[in-house]
Amino acid sequence: MSELVSYQLADGIATLTLNNGKVNAISPDVIAALNAALDRAVEERAVVIITGQPGILSGGYDLKVMMSGPQNAIDLVSAGSTLARRMLAHPFPIIVACSGHAVAKGAFLLLSADYRVGVDGPFTIGLNEVQIGMTMHHVGIELARDRLSKAAFQRSVINAEMFTPQGAVEAGFLDKVVAPEQLMETAVAMAQQLQKINMGAHAKTKLKAREAFLKTLDKAIELDRAGLL
Repeated sequence: MSELVSYQLADGIATLTLNNGKVNAISPDVIAALNAALDRAVEERAVVIITGQPGILSGGYDLKVMMSGPQNAIDLVSAGSTLARRMLAHPFPIIVACSGHAVAKGAFLLLSADYRVGVDGPFTIGLNEVQIGMTMHHVGIELARDRLSKAAFQRSVINAEMFTPQGAVEAGFLDKVVAPEQLMETAVAMAQQLQKINMGAHAKTKLKAREAFLKTLDKAIELDRAGLL
């Protein structure tokens, strides 16, 4: 597996660890590596844990790519949105173990998972697009609308408010916060719990429950691909 995303399988649990510089920037190569890792996890029928380096899940899309031209930015956002859609429809449970900061696309990874656990500490989680002068893309708006509380959606998407880990639980970015040394232990325990469910029923129920939302995302992806960012 790519060094940008390490893959470790143990007892039916696949741990995917992002490793792309200081902020784990989400680049085209990282997205390709994540997709390859998810392909492998499906073949091995594994529950998935996605995590980052200590202190950082991801700081968002690779700004060098985003600033290299409008089409490159559109292509990267489209690929990232397609990955989010894939995660939401993945046939096996996906847990994100948020190891610190999760900003922009890092926060969208949280909104694309089935269960999210984060670490307590001086970390920020949220969507800073408006703060840095970017109009939120259609898929980002729909992901936030579906997964965040109504009040947090307004504050996050429109005001670019960033949250502490505890605040991120209330907003809907995280399901639970633990001490840093308990992060992977907690994520693995949740994965083991999820291994006990019927995976066929899980996959079918996930698609049924998210059917309308997935169709909404498909339309949003097309709008974003058309350059209507």
